[in-house]
Amino acid sequence: MSAGRPIRAVLLDLDGTLLDTAPDMANALNLLRRERGVPVLSYEAIRPHVSHGAAAMIRLGFPDAPDDEVVDLRGRFLELYREHLAGGTRLFDGFESVLATLEGRGVPWGIVTNKPAFLTEPLLAALGLEKRAACVVSGDTVAQRKPHPAPMLHAAKLIAHEPAHCLYVGDAQRDVQAARAAGMRVVVALFGYLGGTR
Repeated sequence: MSAGRPIRAVLLDLDGTLLDTAPDMANALNLLRRERGVPVLSYEAIRPHVSHGAAAMIRLGFPDAPDDEVVDLRGRFLELYREHLAGGTRLFDGFESVLATLEGRGVPWGIVTNKPAFLTEPLLAALGLEKRAACVVSGDTVAQRKPHPAPMLHAAKLIAHEPAHCLYVGDAQRDVQAARAAGMRVVVALFGYLGGTR
């Protein structure tokens, strides 16, 4: 891939990159902990783990749960999160200006996330972003998830741009791996949840 090729489209990760979803995910985890009769965790303890998805949240909240219970806990966590999906979630500071600038210059932007569509789509709708995004590739849109390049390549196809002309912005190692494997340039979002373990 030539670094001199122009960037004609921008693709974004969701949690920890475009959106600060930590308040609502932390709330869901603590609602679940209350249901199970255990004390809540501090927001500071939960926030660094948000980018790793529901399984990581359950491992954090219920580290001693046996495998068969983890499945049920994860399902209930997702139910609670879906019920309180956008109470505290917001664009990261400055991103409204970024999106408006891209749109003003005719540069399409889209989303490639491992978040499942049943959460991604209503969340974007609640924030008024679903019609602005040129494409939305969720964790179950194609058969593979990041770090596999398939979601990235699918997004590039949807927006009709070669991967080499796309820039991907993400906050996790899998984002970098997926973008590079797809032949895209990548920028790491240092403002998200990078304080946690990777």
